[in-house]
Amino acid sequence: MLSVAILAGGLATRLRPITEKIPKSLVDLNGEPFIAHQLRLLHSKGIRRVVLCVGFLGEKIREVIGDGHSFGMQVDYSFDGEKLLGTAGAIRKALPLLGPAFFVLYGDSYLVCDYRAVEQEFAAQKKLALMTVFRNEGKWDGSNVEFSNGRLLAYDKKNWTPRMHFIDYGLGVFSEKAFQQVPAGEAFDLAQLYMDILGEGQLAGMEVRERFYEIGSPAGLQETAQFLSTQGAER
Repeated sequence: MLSVAILAGGLATRLRPITEKIPKSLVDLNGEPFIAHQLRLLHSKGIRRVVLCVGFLGEKIREVIGDGHSFGMQVDYSFDGEKLLGTAGAIRKALPLLGPAFFVLYGDSYLVCDYRAVEQEFAAQKKLALMTVFRNEGKWDGSNVEFSNGRLLAYDKKNWTPRMHFIDYGLGVFSEKAFQQVPAGEAFDLAQLYMDILGEGQLAGMEVRERFYEIGSPAGLQETAQFLSTQGAER
């Protein structure tokens, strides 16, 4: 299985005051930091190598998780440094740790889909990147993807259209070549990179049917904690 880059360097302003002194990955869910739930889920899906792209208070994550041995994983860290690099910029910096292709997952997402099937679809499509999408119909957040007959037709997080019934699920697969256009050491957003790659005809799409959970907001945090309290599969 491919390694996973987890984007865990954000400031998590929507969760303050909880995240004033700890990063979002360490927010408590049912007696454990969220990152522990994430890592156990990934392990259950066959993942054995994770690179945490960290920034704000990132050292605290390393103090808790260490090298990942207690989760049966190898966990490495890539720090933004003094300047926040944005989501794509952070991955650009972490490329030496990631290999020729890898998953990308947001640090506040809990996604129970079939990672092996996603990896296989990426290999079959032979494009620079693959975005997983979920039929959202505006239910959990604003739908931002046009997807039809297995093809990703449009993606825009700011300019929504009536044809957008799907949402970016939060799990992508990338070739390292996709980040050649991201300037080293500069802030760059992953959403913009997705749009650029789509414009080049190099972004594949795959529908997943398991809904996403996230802790990016107080409501999402509560809902995810409730979901996890009913699940035993991650352990």
